[in-house]
Parts: sequence; structure tokens; C-alpha cells
Amino acid sequence: MPAAVVAVLLAASAALMVGGWRRFRARLAANSLVLNETLPVHSKWWRDHAKVRGELLYVAIGDSAAQGIGASAPDRSYVGVLAEEIRAITGRTVRVVNLSVSGATVELAVQDQLPRFAKLRPDIVTVAIGANDIARWDPIAFERGIRTIFGTLPPHALVADLPYFYLPRNERKVSVANGIVRRVAGEHGLTVVPLHATTKHQGIAGILTQFAIDMFHPNDHGYRVWANAFAPSLAAQLVERFPTPDAGSAGDVGGAA
Repeated sequence: MPAAVVAVLLAASAALMVGGWRRFRARLAANSLVLNETLPVHSKWWRDHAKVRGELLYVAIGDSAAQGIGASAPDRSYVGVLAEEIRAITGRTVRVVNLSVSGATVELAVQDQLPRFAKLRPDIVTVAIGANDIARWDPIAFERGIRTIFGTLPPHALVADLPYFYLPRNERKVSVANGIVRRVAGEHGLTVVPLHATTKHQGIAGILTQFAIDMFHPNDHGYRVWANAFAPSLAAQLVERFPTPDAGSAGDVGGAA
């Protein structure tokens, strides 16, 4: 085949690939706008739900993942799934105060969520924050914020490391971030939930089955995977701190692969 023909074919293939990638990016952008419309819906649902009384108080600090963006309903976020697990293990009613804010970084959580957290006396606390810091990564600011948050938490709080980001460029930043999370949590005696290892274990199948239409937020299945990362530590803590003869077995919250 003449070299000129080969060059033309290669150029055409490259153009098709570029065009396909642009269409894919445009579709993701449109899908993100669709999910953005759910932000006020989820936020209001959690504010209303915080008024429901319960024997135990569960408080969550986080970002859009705690809000459940990408799930079919707010209570299908990992926070909602864990709240159901708390009820099942303890046999008690649970009030859930979800302090999370979509788009929150560590710095924004310090500014917005910690002042509200200081007014509460929670029985159960989960923290999953930092994924939004990767886009504009500043390790010094990240550690400063993590130190402030972790220094405010009670010793029974469960803190998650950052989830698996798939792309090597992002994973290098996540590795640094998770090193900071584990080190600072160790200084404060806090339990670190292995969210990164749990989500990484899902592999390529996780991309295909556990993400919402924007390919960033988890879907219902993905949020159950997140909840399963918390499950062993949460169950052990609940059985120890709130014993009940009917607690039963509670190591898996959703049977997610």
C-alpha cells in the first residue's frame, strides 16, 4: 500500500477517534447537568430527614457522595445504606444528620460543616471527604484541613480514605492524599475505612456497573460498595458500644461484588 494512502487512512482514523472522544465528553457534560438538577432535591431531603427523631444520632461529614448524587434516591447513598445497617444491628431508631455538601473540598468542610458538627453529640460519625481536592491538588492545604477535621472528631469516628480514581495521573495524587489521611488518623487514634482498596478491587467491572451517567458519581450499586467498605468497622463498633441480644450477623450491607 502506498505511503500516501497509509497516511490518509491513519489521519482518517485519528479524526474518527478525536470526534468520538469529543462526542463522549459532550455526552458526559450533558449527563452532569442532569445530575446537577438533583442537588437541591437531595439536599432538601436530607435537611427534612434530619428532623426525624431517633434513639441514636448518626452524623455524616462529606461531599456529593454522602448526599447520594447519582443514586436513584438520596437514601440509597452510602450514608442511607449505613443508617439502615445501624438500625438493623442495634435494633434502635436512628436520626441521621447529613452535614455533607455537594462539591465540598476539605477546606470547605472545615468552613461549613465543622461549625455545625460542633453543636452535635453524635453516637456514630462517618467522614469521607477529599475527592474534590484532587482536581486542584494542594497537599499542604489538604493536610491542614484534614488535621483540623480529624482533631475535631470523637475517637469512635470512622474516616474513609479517598476512593480509587482509575487514571494513573489522579492515582498519584490520591496516593499522597491517602498517606496523609492514614498518618493523621493514626495520630488521633481514628479508624480508617479502606474505601480505596474496596473500590479498586472492583476493577474494570466497577466502571461498567457502579457509576452514574456522569461516570464520576457512584450509582446505587456503587454506593453499596462504598457502604461495604465501612461495614466491618461499623458493625464491630456498634456491637461493642450498643450491644443487643438480637444483633445477629452484620458484616455485609449489600452483597456487592
